[in-house]
Amino acid sequence: MGGHRFSSPRVTGDDQPGCGVDASLPARYAAARTAGYAAGLTRRRRAAGIVDLMDASIPGAARARTLALDGLLATALGAVMVLGTQRAALFQTPWRRPLDVLAYALLAAAAAALAGRRLAPLPSLAAVTLVTAGYLALGYPYGPVFLAPVVVLYTVGARLPPRRSVPAAGAAVLALLLPELARLDPARLPADLVAMAMWHIWLLVPWAIGAGLRARREGARRDREEAARRLAYEERLRIAREVHDVVGHGLAVISMQAGVALHVVDRRPEQARVALEAIKQTSRDALEELRATLAVFRRPDDESDSRRPAPGLGQVEGVVEAMAESGLPVDLMVTGRPVALPAAVDLAAYRIVQESLTNVVRHAGSTTATVRVHYEPGEVVLEITDGGRARPNGVGDPGGHGIAGMRERAAAVQGTLEAGPRSEGGFRVLARLPTGGRRE
Repeated sequence: MGGHRFSSPRVTGDDQPGCGVDASLPARYAAARTAGYAAGLTRRRRAAGIVDLMDASIPGAARARTLALDGLLATALGAVMVLGTQRAALFQTPWRRPLDVLAYALLAAAAAALAGRRLAPLPSLAAVTLVTAGYLALGYPYGPVFLAPVVVLYTVGARLPPRRSVPAAGAAVLALLLPELARLDPARLPADLVAMAMWHIWLLVPWAIGAGLRARREGARRDREEAARRLAYEERLRIAREVHDVVGHGLAVISMQAGVALHVVDRRPEQARVALEAIKQTSRDALEELRATLAVFRRPDDESDSRRPAPGLGQVEGVVEAMAESGLPVDLMVTGRPVALPAAVDLAAYRIVQESLTNVVRHAGSTTATVRVHYEPGEVVLEITDGGRARPNGVGDPGGHGIAGMRERAAAVQGTLEAGPRSEGGFRVLARLPTGGRRE
């Protein structure tokens, strides 16, 4: 395709009513953040205060199901404890007290306390410890009675932070050890005490397993939160870059048009009017594009106004025409077979062309510019040149952070960008962006 030249003067200016950015957007965004913080603070206070002994991480709708599942587990463990203790008792007579109704009641009570182990870990631990310690203090046989402390200690380690679970687990193990200490022979107390402590210390193993799993879950949660914060930061950078490009381009064109209007206002008022109308159109376009960029801060259900589609290479001709009507003639040349670009690449290509022409207006002092768009297999090549001030022995004014921003845009879509003076004078921006390989 050949190049298109636009040279008729045009300008931009005041925005029309209804074209500005919704002034309530910052207030809505701040209100949403405040409400979210207040809700989170309320939940934390409730978990730390009113229901301090309960596990507040389980939603109300799931509590009944959790209680039912833990009830089934408690029933199964209760049956194992009763049947297993009956068999274990056969090998512990006559030096342990025979099983009776009270022993079976204590076994059943220890198992029943497990029904609330996830809804109320600390009360469940206290109940199991109290019942099991009483069972041991009465001299009943050892055996599966320790299943209940094992399960509840694991639950406490898995569901409570260490600052709460460590003292609770330590106190529980000590409480289970005390009934046995009363039965030790004073003459052999040191040796028997060490042996008894080593025998009971294994009860901390299930707690350690639960605490380790909790630490792993917490680490994964922190990683997800960090990833979310990083994505939010990158999104803010993207929006800031979009705002910079939209506002910078619009103000550059408006400044040029205003200069034209001031220059001709006394001698040719009709041309000054054309420049002012162009200022009006440019400012309106910039405000509409800014509104579309900031639409991310609107409520998801806010459909009060239409959304402007994201710009792409299909709108480059409008940018070139606007520049030409502002007094900077631009040649646009498109060669090769056009392809359907991914949205991110399409937007990056548009912004690179827009920022390059804005830099020409701001810094080059050029009378002409050329935009070449060439489609190659697997990539699109953008070349923007001008005949301005830049020379091989002096790069001129590169446009502040504009070139760095264009490089970041190209790198973000796995492309490259080069910028520098030309040997014949002027400045050149060359970008290569991947196309994704889909042809129209």
